[in-house]
Amino acid sequence: MELVILIRDVPLVEEYRGGILENVHNGIVCGVNEKGEVAYRAGDVNHITLLRSAAKPFQAIPIAKRKIDEKFGLNNGEAALFAASHRGEVYHIERLESILQKTGIQENELLTCPTYPLNEEPKFACLSQGKEKRRLFHNCAGKHLGYLALSKDQGYSTHDYYKAEHPAQQEALEVFASLADYPKAQVQLSVDGCGFPVFALPLKNLAIAYLKLACPDLIEDQKTREAVERVTGWMTSSPEIIASHNFICTALLMDENIIAKGGAMGVYGFALKKERLSFSLKVLNGSELVWPLIIASILEQIQYDNPETIDRLHALAPKAIKNDNQLVVGEKRSVFVLNKC
Repeated sequence: MELVILIRDVPLVEEYRGGILENVHNGIVCGVNEKGEVAYRAGDVNHITLLRSAAKPFQAIPIAKRKIDEKFGLNNGEAALFAASHRGEVYHIERLESILQKTGIQENELLTCPTYPLNEEPKFACLSQGKEKRRLFHNCAGKHLGYLALSKDQGYSTHDYYKAEHPAQQEALEVFASLADYPKAQVQLSVDGCGFPVFALPLKNLAIAYLKLACPDLIEDQKTREAVERVTGWMTSSPEIIASHNFICTALLMDENIIAKGGAMGVYGFALKKERLSFSLKVLNGSELVWPLIIASILEQIQYDNPETIDRLHALAPKAIKNDNQLVVGEKRSVFVLNKC
């Protein structure tokens, strides 16, 4: 019998300064094919992973099933915020305020804590103009508005819309577990930064769930399939809403062949429609800065045929390391090899 040695994680990216190894980002990568089988791996694909905001496309499915966008007259750019981690740009806030107006939701109904925008430019604008922190500035505000709108439409309670036992949250958990081919009772739960339940399950099952986003024909239930098509339609029609310009989720969604969403602490999921492949990854030190380099390497290793997408990723995270004077003093290297299964 052949002895299989399981490697929990592998170096994904190494950073060198003056030829000296300074930092290593270890992690795990999993790729699955259209049969839901592991096709590529680097590290232990059964590693239990908290999804964080990588769950947002799935959390938006109950909203899409009830066609909340149509009921409240929302356009795609507004509805895309239900699956977004917005960065607080003007085009985000304008759409969030429009959702408030169209749904009648009050900003103080959101659980999200008042904060400033994540992107530096809108944050500086708020500070320089003396603007106060707002609940809408929180990067999860769109998701919270979606659940408030859904609760109002369905007659659910709104004061506890974020609790795990709320019917909308239970529906999201059930549909996600189904898409991930994982028992609902075994999905582990914690609390996300914004107060929502956060799911945890093996990394390979996250990849399986993302596969269904890109290939909804694999979903047996018609209502769920149509809802997934609705959510991914919002995302691909308004990629800048899902994150912002110069950010990886938007850069990937600009490719009409890709569905993608990341979450805090280094977790990412993306899927390729034509190739009927999906990938999930976890950077174990939680870094998001190396995502573009890792995903570019994945696409290069599988010989993805859209060089423009790969170029966008490299532009987001150049290999060259520059110091404060913008002098090149080192480099970042993708060092993992996908093992084909």
